[in-house]
Amino acid sequence: MQKNWISLGLMSGTSGDGVDASIIKTNGIDNYESIKDKYFEYDTDIYEDIHSLKEKIDKIEHLEIHKDEINNLERKITIFHAKIIEDMNISDDALIGFHGQTIYHSAKEKISKQLGNAKLLNQLTKKNIVFNFRNNDILNGGEGAPLTPVFHHLVSVQNNIKLPVCFLNIGGISNITIVYDKNNLFKLLSKDIGPGNCLIDTWVRKNSKKKFDKDGLLALSGTRNQIIFEQAQELYSNRKNKKKLSFDTNDFDISFVRGLNLEDGVTTLTDFTASIIGEELSSTLKKSEKKIQDILLCGGGRKNKILLLKIKENLSSKINLRLIDEYEIDGDFIESQAFAYLAVRSFKKLPISFPNTTGCNASSLGGDFIKN
Repeated sequence: MQKNWISLGLMSGTSGDGVDASIIKTNGIDNYESIKDKYFEYDTDIYEDIHSLKEKIDKIEHLEIHKDEINNLERKITIFHAKIIEDMNISDDALIGFHGQTIYHSAKEKISKQLGNAKLLNQLTKKNIVFNFRNNDILNGGEGAPLTPVFHHLVSVQNNIKLPVCFLNIGGISNITIVYDKNNLFKLLSKDIGPGNCLIDTWVRKNSKKKFDKDGLLALSGTRNQIIFEQAQELYSNRKNKKKLSFDTNDFDISFVRGLNLEDGVTTLTDFTASIIGEELSSTLKKSEKKIQDILLCGGGRKNKILLLKIKENLSSKINLRLIDEYEIDGDFIESQAFAYLAVRSFKKLPISFPNTTGCNASSLGGDFIKN
C-alpha cells in the first residue's frame, strides 16, 4: 500500500493575474483526491510589475540588466505565496509544490526563469517546499514544458475517461496532451500549440481598464480586419522554429493589430488565436495513431465562449469540444492540482516528464526539495 501525501500546489500561469492554489491527497502514482481549491488574485502592484517586467525581458541578457527589479518583484511574489499557504491552513508535514511566476522561458537557451524564492518561502512558512520543476528536464535535452501531461494521464484513468482523449489547456499559452494508454506514460504526447489568452489579454490590458475579454463579449462586438488577419496567418505559417514544443508569451506580439480600435483588435486577435489552435489541433489529430473524438477543455480560456466557437469552426465536425467540468472536475484548477501531484512525484524521485511530452532525451525527475 503506497503512502498518501497531502500536497498544496501553487500555480501562477502565463496570464500573470494571480495564483491558483489546490490541496490534494495523493500517492504520487495512481490516485488523487481533490480537497480544496482557491484562487488568489494578485494585488494591482504585483500584477502591473509582472507585465511591465515581462515586456522588458525578451532576451536572456535582460535578466541581468533588470536584476534589481526582478529581485524586488520576486520578494513580493514570495511573500504573497506565503500568505496563501497560511490561508490554505495545511499540516506541517505536507508538501508545497511551488511553481512561481514565469518571467522568461527559452528552451533553446536552456533556461526557464520563475520568480519565487523557495528558501525565503520555507523560512516564512516552515513548510516542505518543492520547486524548480523545469530544470532537470531542460538539462536532459527537454524544453521544460508542458509538465502537466503526467497529471492529465491520472485524471483520465481515475475518472474513467474514454481513451484516447486530447486535453486542450487554454491559458496564456495553449497546450495539448493526448492520452493513449492507461498504463504506459511513455505513450503520452504533448506540446504547446500556440497562443491562448496572451494576445487577447495584452490587447485588452493596453487599450482599456480591463484585464481580459470576459466571455468574449468584446470580440462579439467587433469586426475582424481581414487583411491584417490574413497577413498574421501568413507570418505565423512562415515562422522559424516550427518544431518548438514549448512557447513563452514573448514568442508572440500584438504589433500587427496596432491602429485598430479596442473591439476590432480583440475580434481580429480572437479569430487569429482560434485559427492557430484549430489548425494545430487538426494537424496533430490527423497524425494520431488512433482516432480521437473528444477534446477536453481546461484553463481560463475555456470560459471565452466566442474563442471556443471560433476554434470549433476550424475543426472537423466529428470532433467534440467538451469542458472538463462535465466530469465534475474544475477546469480552473487542473494545473495547480498538477503541481501538487508533481511535488509528490518529485519527492518520491519519480519522473515527471517524458520524451514525447517535452522532447527530453529520457524520462526526467522533478523539482528540488527544501525540508521543513
